[in-house]
Amino acid sequence: MADRVMYVKPGCPYCQAAREGLSAEGLEWEERDATVDRAWRDELMEYTRGSGVVPTIVAPGGVTIGWKGGG
Repeated sequence: MADRVMYVKPGCPYCQAAREGLSAEGLEWEERDATVDRAWRDELMEYTRGSGVVPTIVAPGGVTIGWKGGG
């Protein structure tokens, strides 16, 4: 089981870049589309303090809001 959760929304180019970056690092994650599950949306809003920025990645080392890595 993955120790990371990535909150995403459909069509998000930053989410795609995060997928590619995590894959390139050989990391696994559970992906949660914040548009299809109210509980996941609520989790995203809590992690982002209400901003809803995606991707948001929750990992053992902390929470990363947005994606600056990769390409």
